Amino acid sequence: MNSLIQLFLDLLPIIWLIISLGVFKMPAVKATSIGLALTVLLSILGGKLTVTKTFLGALDGATMGLIVISYVVVAALFAYNSASYSGNMRVIQNALSHVSTDPRILVLLVCWAFGAFLESVAGFGIAVAIPAGILISFNIKPIKASVISLLANTATTSFGAVGLPVITLADVTKLNSQTLAIFVSLQLLLLCILVPFLLVLLVDSSFKELKKIWYYPLTAGLVYGIVQLVVSYLLGPELPTIVASLATLIVLIMLAQRKNKSSVKQEKHTLTEIAVATAPFILIFSLVLVTSPLFPQINNFLNNFQIGFQIYPGQDNGQTFSYLVSPGTIILLSAIIGGLVQKVSLQEQLKILILTLKSIWKTIITVCAIVALAKVMDYSGMTTTLATSLVKGLGPIYPLFAPIIGAIGSFATGSNTSSNVLFGDLQLSAAKNLGVNKYWLVASNMAGSTAGNMLSPQSIAVATTGVKLEGKEGIILKDALKWAGLYLGVICIFLYLIGLIFGMIRL
Repeated sequence: MNSLIQLFLDLLPIIWLIISLGVFKMPAVKATSIGLALTVLLSILGGKLTVTKTFLGALDGATMGLIVISYVVVAALFAYNSASYSGNMRVIQNALSHVSTDPRILVLLVCWAFGAFLESVAGFGIAVAIPAGILISFNIKPIKASVISLLANTATTSFGAVGLPVITLADVTKLNSQTLAIFVSLQLLLLCILVPFLLVLLVDSSFKELKKIWYYPLTAGLVYGIVQLVVSYLLGPELPTIVASLATLIVLIMLAQRKNKSSVKQEKHTLTEIAVATAPFILIFSLVLVTSPLFPQINNFLNNFQIGFQIYPGQDNGQTFSYLVSPGTIILLSAIIGGLVQKVSLQEQLKILILTLKSIWKTIITVCAIVALAKVMDYSGMTTTLATSLVKGLGPIYPLFAPIIGAIGSFATGSNTSSNVLFGDLQLSAAKNLGVNKYWLVASNMAGSTAGNMLSPQSIAVATTGVKLEGKEGIILKDALKWAGLYLGVICIFLYLIGLIFGMIRL
C-alpha cells in the first residue's frame, strides 16, 4: 500500500498538469507555476531532497529553460515578426499561392512543405496559424483548414525552431544530440510518407481522385523523410527540417509547374523580391550550416567561447552555454541582418524585439517552470520511481506504450520540447531497467509527442485563431481526434515491431 501511495504522490505533478491544462483549461503559466510549487513541496515534505537541494534543482531547471529554450523561442519569433512587419512574409505566401490551382497540391505546398519551414525556423504555433489562414483563401472551409494544418504540423515538429526539441531532449538525458537526431528521423520516416496522403484525403476523401495524383504525396513524403534522415546523419539536429522542407518545396513546385503549365497564374513577385523576403531564413540556413560539425575547424573554434557553471551539486550536473553557436544567437543575428536587407532599421527592430518579449513573457515563465519541475522530479528520484513502476507493470511490452507517454506530455503542455523535458529521463530510466537501446526508447518519446501536439488545447487555440473561429475549439478537437488516434496507433505499432526486428528492444 505504501508503494502505491508513493507512486501516486510521484505522479501528482504530472496528473496536475494534465487536469489543469487539459480539463480545467487553466492558463499554462498558472498551471505550470502551481505544478512547480507542488513538486517542490513533495520533494521537501517527502524527504527526497533537502530544502537547499530542492531549490537548487529548480533553479538549475529554470536556468536551462531560459538559456537553452526561451532564448531560441524569442529569437525565432523576433525573426518572424520582423519579416511580417516588413511585409515580406506576405510576399512568400503570395508566391506559393501561384504555383498551382489544385487545392490538394496547394495543401502539400502550404501546410506540409511551407508549414514545415515555418516550424523549422520559428515553431510556437506559427506553422499552424499561417497555413490555416492561407488555406481559407483557397476556398477550403475554416474547420477543415484547421484540422489539415494541425495534422501537417505533426511529423515535422521534431526538429522545429532549429532543432530545439531534439537538442533539449539530448541535454536532459545527456545523450549525444546527433545520434539522437538520427534515431528520431528513422522513427518518423514512415509517418513522413503517411501524413501527406492523409492531408490529400482530408481535402478530397475520394480514393479514386487520390489515384490520379498519388505521386504528389508520395514525392512530398519521400523527399522530406529521406532528406531529414540524411541531414540528421551528416549534420545533427539543427538543420534537418530546414533542409527537408526547402527540398520538398522546390521539388513540389517543379512537379506542379510541369503538370500545370497552362493553368498556373503568373508570378506576381520578381526573383529579387523573393530573395529579399527570404533573406533572414537564407541567413539562418547558411550560418547554421557553416557553424555545424560539417565544418569542424569553425565549429570547434566557436565552441571554445562558452560559459560553464554548476548550480546543482554532483557529478555531471554542470551546464555549458556555447553562446556563439547557440541556435538563438544564429537566428537573432540572421534576423537583424535580414531585417536591414528588408529595410527595417535597427530602431524599428528594437521595437519589434521589445514587442516580441512582451507578447511571450508568460511563455518564458511557463518554459522555465516546466523545466524546473522536471529537474526537481529527476533529482528527487520521482522520475526513476515512475519509470521503475511502469516497467514493472508493463514489463517487456512497455516500449509499445512509450510513445503514448510522449503524446500525453505534448497534449498537456502543447509543446514537444516540454514533453521531452518532462519524460525524457523517465524513458531513459525505463530503457536502463529493461536493458534495451536507450536512444530508441528516448526517441520514441519524441515520436509520440508529435501526435499529442495535434490535440493540445494550445495548438487548437492557435488553429482557431488563424481561421477566426474562436469558440469552435470543441468541433475542431472532435475532427482532429480520429486522425491523431490513427497517427499515434501507427507510431506505437510500427516502432514496436521495427524495434523488435532490429534488436532495439526485446520481448
